[in-house]
Amino acid sequence: MSATAPLRVGTRGSALAMAQCSALAARFAGEVELVPITTQGDTDRSSLQQLGGTGVFVSALRDALLDGTVDVAVHSMKDLPTKPAEGIELAAVAKREDARDALIARDGLSFADLPEGARIGTGSPRRAAQLRLARPDVEIVDIRGNVPTRIARALGDAETGEGGDLDAVVLALAGLKRLGLEAKATELLDLIDFPTAPGQGALAVEIRAGDAAARTAVAKTDHASTRAATDAERRVLAGLEAGCAAPLAAHAEVADGMLFLAAVAYATDGSKKLSASHAYTLDATSASELAEAARDVADRAVSELMDAGAADLIH
Repeated sequence: MSATAPLRVGTRGSALAMAQCSALAARFAGEVELVPITTQGDTDRSSLQQLGGTGVFVSALRDALLDGTVDVAVHSMKDLPTKPAEGIELAAVAKREDARDALIARDGLSFADLPEGARIGTGSPRRAAQLRLARPDVEIVDIRGNVPTRIARALGDAETGEGGDLDAVVLALAGLKRLGLEAKATELLDLIDFPTAPGQGALAVEIRAGDAAARTAVAKTDHASTRAATDAERRVLAGLEAGCAAPLAAHAEVADGMLFLAAVAYATDGSKKLSASHAYTLDATSASELAEAARDVADRAVSELMDAGAADLIH
């Protein structure tokens, strides 16, 4: 990156990825150029469990970063592998959007009001397990595709009259909001019964290690509380040696002088769950204190879940 050239920002080419990257990149210093990159997860329509989940939406972006095609890579944090990548640093974690999941159902129905045996679409093993746990009668249908396509599976396509083969779908509210589609949600699922994937709603900004110019350009988008919360969540994922497609939820937040973390491991069939919740009282909000808080609550949650048999459950 030269002093006069625009900051080349790599992102997946989907409408959602472009929208969220464009909004974030507008806050980077100087001129920016968005560079769409096609990832394995964009071309392979297999389920996330078949793909393995980890890195399928990230690897191509990281390759483009390392070979100099782009100066910055923007990812959905929940897609980011927990293992550090050689030659790459996490320069910023943007302030998290509302992390909750949203139900989009035909006829404006809530989850509780869906008919017995309702067909609900999701590509997430975590969401599938949560839905089965709450409503053993429902049928979970594995789906992939962009956000409008998934919505059409429940509501139908107004232009073509096609679709509508499902009673409902579950999507991240953050994605709906970034596309201006939040009005499609018929219910927002609470974080107590439906805790979300580690990092959900947050965006990660990666650069080549040691690239001071790129680090400076993105610095003001780093949000300390979101970084700490997502660090805690991702440490649970790493500690349980689970990939981003595992039936595991972890949600943390900084509030009232404390960092709170709740983590839940599920049996994929919805027959069982194991939970752990921990908090750390903050004496300050320095980066080092927040990092220590994230380590502490995550370590305690992992230890508790491992002792209860979570590793066998999620694997």
